[in-house]
Amino acid sequence: MPRRPSKPTPAEISGVAALLLALLLSLFNPTLALLPLSLFLLACLAAPFIAGYGFFLPVISRGSAEGKQVALTFDDGPWPASTPILLDLLARHNLQATFFVVGRQAEKHPELIAAILAQGHTIGNHSLRHDALLMLRMTKTLREDIHATQEILIKQGIRPLVFRPPSGITGPRLKQVLAKEKLLAVNYSCRAMDGGNRNIDNLAGKILARLRPGDIIMLHDLPPQGKISTSSWQRELACLFTALQENGQVVSLEKIIHHPVWRHCRNS
Repeated sequence: MPRRPSKPTPAEISGVAALLLALLLSLFNPTLALLPLSLFLLACLAAPFIAGYGFFLPVISRGSAEGKQVALTFDDGPWPASTPILLDLLARHNLQATFFVVGRQAEKHPELIAAILAQGHTIGNHSLRHDALLMLRMTKTLREDIHATQEILIKQGIRPLVFRPPSGITGPRLKQVLAKEKLLAVNYSCRAMDGGNRNIDNLAGKILARLRPGDIIMLHDLPPQGKISTSSWQRELACLFTALQENGQVVSLEKIIHHPVWRHCRNS
């Protein structure tokens, strides 16, 4: 069966529109022709940093607003100093989550990946090393990074079907790479701006104040940073999880985005 062509992205549509408008304006004033091209360039520079906007490729950042349901996700793990704590708290509150894991961390700690799966949580690809500049790398580097993470997790018996870019930043090369790996880009719509657990003051309150139906919550599977104590972090999470449990809001990421998050595969 022939492959159905993908819909043009906002970047492709706006790029063509900017070019056509520039050509039209050049008939009257060549200087004015620079305006639509400059605006398009500005959009290309700014859009990748908006986690909820798929400028260069389709990006899911939230689910349907129908009902009260939200999904819970954790980035940047697994870590021996944080993942077991999260798993314990999630189990106590009977909540399900998706862990977007870093390839090298998963390779170092397969026992933590096994523990995540044993408790019924799901796993997504979050790049090999969490390189903040990954989207600025060449296509070959980007492809190798994402593919290597897939291979690490495949060896542990799972194949992620969703990818979250480091810091939620996308780029023009990501679309073709994800298409080849058969991955869907999934970002988030609600976060506490905790700086990777460097600022957890009122973390629970910030999330609950911003939370809307259909949100995908993003938190971090990282040991608390700086002067922040692990017990303070645990208290904030317990407060948040208690509120979410009482409201019966949390469902699986798969349910809220209507797309599978991962599938079992044979160990290599």
